[in-house]
Amino acid sequence: MNADTAPTAAVEPRDADGRPPVRAATTADAEAITRMRSEHVLSAPLTEDWLRQCTDELAPRLTPEGNARAFVVDAPDGTMAARALGLIHPVLPAPAYPRGRAARVQIVATRPEFRRRGYARAVVSALLDHLADVEDVTLFELHTSPEAAPLYRELGFSGNPALMRMPRHRRHAVAVPGAQPDATWVPPQQYADALPRAAAYVCFYVTDGDDRPLQLRSVYSPGHPWHMIGGAMDLGERPWDAVVRECREETGMTTAGPPRLLATVFGQPRAQRPYSTLQLIFDGGRLTAEQIRGLTLNPREHDEARVLPLAEWEALMPAPDFVRLRAVEEARRTGVAAYVDTWGNA
Repeated sequence: MNADTAPTAAVEPRDADGRPPVRAATTADAEAITRMRSEHVLSAPLTEDWLRQCTDELAPRLTPEGNARAFVVDAPDGTMAARALGLIHPVLPAPAYPRGRAARVQIVATRPEFRRRGYARAVVSALLDHLADVEDVTLFELHTSPEAAPLYRELGFSGNPALMRMPRHRRHAVAVPGAQPDATWVPPQQYADALPRAAAYVCFYVTDGDDRPLQLRSVYSPGHPWHMIGGAMDLGERPWDAVVRECREETGMTTAGPPRLLATVFGQPRAQRPYSTLQLIFDGGRLTAEQIRGLTLNPREHDEARVLPLAEWEALMPAPDFVRLRAVEEARRTGVAAYVDTWGNA
């Protein structure tokens, strides 16, 4: 989903009041909407066969009986300069969205020569106003890029780019029994659903007696072949309890602590992982050669435990993984906890 992001010298369509001339799309616009999606939204353009298939599917959905609504700005030559498409679907009602109608803002795009003109804001605003005030939609969702997310936050959405949500009622809504008034208390589950998604992980940084890091070789993650001991936290689990559990499950080793936090590591959402990650890395201590030989690996997760000098790990793992490992090593050596916010960005 693309917002207005680049300057242009193209002729600027405006109505008599100086605003972008937004209109509702019809079935005749289905092909143009589909082609703009292919050219300006998808990572690879569609073939002509796919364009025809998508056009044939979209056209009847743009009728009053269908579930698609779109608003567009036309260019001076009659082609489409910008458009926003939303798909309506039913959901179970809740006090914050009592009508039980939601909409996914599916596609927003502006042709490059018409960007930085406010067209994305204009078509999205028209779409949201129509869906809320005419179609009784009370819950909106969308996926967008980090660059476009500020526009949607200004329009009332919250969450991270992987999933932004907004409950909204028509401006002159008829009271619905049991519904909560706008801008008042929000039910706990609805508030939780609107929060950005994140996953929490815990790790143990373990070395041998010569301070050489120990890593486990993964059997399921070729992109990140060498891991610290650790894994995801369970819901409600305390971080220290989680890392002790993961250590026992992955190596058969138990530890009594005390807890010593070495680093906090943050990862941005990305296509393969549409949520943020937060890792807490604890000091797992130094193991003797006998203890290392006695580790019992879970064969479903790891097939080797290896100890190497820090510098030798660099060639065996992706650059962000080594940055994390080096930061944790320095934190233990200096006694100053590390903060890393670039892990997993690549």
